[in-house]
Amino acid sequence: MNNRKIKRLISGLLISGFVFFAFGCDMIEKTPEAIAKSTVAKVNSEKITRGDLDNDPQMKQIVAQLKQQYGENYEKSDEGKEILKEQKKNLLEGMVNEKLVLQKAKELKVIPTVDEINKEVDKEITYKKKQFAEGNDKKFNEILSKSGITEKKLKEDLRKIIEKSLPIKNVIEHVTKNVKIDDKKALTYYNSHQLEFTEKPNKIHTAHILVKTEDEAKKVKERLNKGEDFAKVAKEVSQDPGSKDKGGDLGFVEVANSGFDAKFMAGAMALKEGEISAPVQTSFGFHIIKCIKKEEYPVKKFDLVKKDIISKLEEEEKRKVFMNKLEEWKKASKIETKKYEKNLI
Repeated sequence: MNNRKIKRLISGLLISGFVFFAFGCDMIEKTPEAIAKSTVAKVNSEKITRGDLDNDPQMKQIVAQLKQQYGENYEKSDEGKEILKEQKKNLLEGMVNEKLVLQKAKELKVIPTVDEINKEVDKEITYKKKQFAEGNDKKFNEILSKSGITEKKLKEDLRKIIEKSLPIKNVIEHVTKNVKIDDKKALTYYNSHQLEFTEKPNKIHTAHILVKTEDEAKKVKERLNKGEDFAKVAKEVSQDPGSKDKGGDLGFVEVANSGFDAKFMAGAMALKEGEISAPVQTSFGFHIIKCIKKEEYPVKKFDLVKKDIISKLEEEEKRKVFMNKLEEWKKASKIETKKYEKNLI
């Protein structure tokens, strides 16, 4: 797995709750300093403090949103206070996961050296220069200056992140090093996901009439079979508020990324242009679907997409393997959060 894919995996883990920071002690008195040092979780022998949680960048974003919604005294609002507590619990779960993985990095002896961290910082700076300033040092420094920071400060900030993220990356690579996807698995995926590999995204323009029961759908179909206008009937009886006033028109969508129910899309794709379906049941009810237009393109040859498929499947499998291992580690560890819940707010 290359660096960019590892970063995406780490990023995915961060989004689901992996975050940074460390140590602390139990609450002694309610001074700001004591509150910051109070324990909110313990992972084996290491603590996570209230200060770690409150100073986390994600937590600061949450607080800013709460202030915007409820005002500066958001904590005095029952709703604001409850939301804050739930968000802290969610964020803390990620911090616990991160703490455990960092412990495993030591155990597995995959902590990066200072030279490795320096190399990664330099690599990231080079990448950012290329991304934002086409590799031009002067232009890059001008951009940083407008943001109120220097390259030195950026390097310091990056170092703090990389000192945490690189051990996580090393643990992921260690745990998933045996994951391999062969050509046979890739071909199986290719054969069952043909619509992902068309030369251009296939599109379909549909309209529908949504009703609650199959009997209602059959009556709608009878009306249409007798020649009534589809849009007119949709405006009269459709239960879909988003499309009803447009005569049921759902517009053009990409078939592979439509966001539509799979049964609905299968029913729509089975139609020829201008054809109207029999009742199609989904979790929303019963649909009568009209195919207005299709744009279909040839499927790329397997050899042209095999590398991308293998990369995609390996990334998915590595994520699965790592998350399973994380759950195994959590079960084998002593993790305490419930007893410190009173310290969250």
